[in-house]
Amino acid sequence: MSAIIIDGNAIAKVVRAKWKERVVRLREEGVQPGLAVLIVGSDPASQIYVRRKVKACEDLGIHSERHEFSATAAEEEVLDRILQLNVDPAIHGILVQLPLPAHFRSRRLLEAIAIEKDVDGFNLYNVGALVAGDTIFPPCTPYGVQCILEYSRIPISGQNVVVVGASNIVGKPMAMLLMRQEATVAICHLKTRDLAQFTILADILVVAAGKPNLITAPMVKTGAVVIDVGINRMPNGRLVGDVDFDAVARKASYITPVPGGVGPMTVTMLLVNTIKSAERIAKVDIARESA
Repeated sequence: MSAIIIDGNAIAKVVRAKWKERVVRLREEGVQPGLAVLIVGSDPASQIYVRRKVKACEDLGIHSERHEFSATAAEEEVLDRILQLNVDPAIHGILVQLPLPAHFRSRRLLEAIAIEKDVDGFNLYNVGALVAGDTIFPPCTPYGVQCILEYSRIPISGQNVVVVGASNIVGKPMAMLLMRQEATVAICHLKTRDLAQFTILADILVVAAGKPNLITAPMVKTGAVVIDVGINRMPNGRLVGDVDFDAVARKASYITPVPGGVGPMTVTMLLVNTIKSAERIAKVDIARESA
């Protein structure tokens, strides 16, 4: 067996074209979707990610703002900027680029973002709503994985899913999203004994552990769908995922590459959430005007 390689860039292009039409409609109604990205420090990877997000906004006609702070900036300075953006009518989505310098309390800043502008889905309200099955903004990476499965016409309901990695950003919300679609989900983490005994049972295996080549071919069931969320830079500069791609691709039915798999969809779903936010806020404003 040789797996079908899922092209995240191609799916992202289709999704963005669909949502660009909604941006056009919003602008015709006098609403310009806007996203503000806050970045603290000069971490090279974070700078690259922010540039990609700003460029993606430009391509879809979304107004974007980049708010940069030095690594030695005070937490209160960034917090004040978030509070200003919360009431800025030109901004519909606010994103704090992670990771932050060690002296910052990330949770405090994330909780300061207005719920209706929390397009990264990290506010505790959105996290709780995700558990309850009524989230406003799903976290972008799990949302992107869900979209990949849907566009690839991979059934989710009734499937055994194993998520490797239990982070608040990917693993836990990924499990919640797939459970909502009636999958049976197991989450594995650092303390999981004999990881292979779980992964070998997965119809769909989602790996977000941050450890290069963690998943090898003997750990994967023949015909499984393998979604590799990991991205690791090797000493030679090469980017690899958490899955031994070449070996697992000979055993899986579908697999995402790194790069070019989940990554483009993470940025795409950020744009989707921003457009949704603009639509929601516009409806609220119209309702107020007509009241």
